[in-house]
Amino acid sequence: MQVTEQIKALADNYSSVIDIIGEDKSREGLLATPERVAKSMVFLTSGYGMDPAAVINSAKFKEEYKDMVLVKDIEFYSMCEHHILPFFGKVHVAYVPDGEIVGLSKIPRVIDIFAKRLQVQERLTVEIRKCLDENLHPKGVAVAVEAQHLCMQMRGVQKQGALTRTMDVSGIFKQKEKLEEFLNAIG
Repeated sequence: MQVTEQIKALADNYSSVIDIIGEDKSREGLLATPERVAKSMVFLTSGYGMDPAAVINSAKFKEEYKDMVLVKDIEFYSMCEHHILPFFGKVHVAYVPDGEIVGLSKIPRVIDIFAKRLQVQERLTVEIRKCLDENLHPKGVAVAVEAQHLCMQMRGVQKQGALTRTMDVSGIFKQKEKLEEFLNAIG
C-alpha cells in the first residue's frame, strides 16, 4: 500500500473513532485531525519499511580495534503494541569488534528502525542486539534500554516516573568482568 493510500485508509478509521467516542468530527478543531493522526501514525511506524541489516552493512569497516565500543544515552521513542501509547527513553549499546567496526551513526539508526514499529521494550532490546550480532559478527554485544511507558503513567496503574530497564547480552558480555565494564560505563 502506498503512503497516500495508507494515510487515506487510516484517516477514514480515525474519523470513525472520533464518531464512536462521541465527539463531533465536523467541529472546527477536529476537521483535519483524522489526517494529522494518520500521518503521525505512518511516521511513528515507518520502521516497518526499513531494513536494519542494510543500515549496518552499508557502513562496515575493517579495523583491528579490540576493546569495547560504547554508544550510550541514545534517545528513542516507540509505541507500545498493547495500548498504542508511547514509551520512550534511552538505549545504551556496546560491542567488542572482531575485525570490523560499524559507523557510529548506524547504531542510533538501527534503534530508530526497531523503535518505529509497534513494540514491547523486551523485544526492542533483543532486536537491536541480534541485528548487531548477525550483521557485524563481533565478539559480543550488550544492549540496555531504560524507558518510561505512558500506558503505565496515563492509565492502568498510573505510576508516574516508573522506569523499566531491560538488557540483552551476547558473547564476551556474558563474562562477569566484561558485563561489569559495560554496566559501569553506562552508569
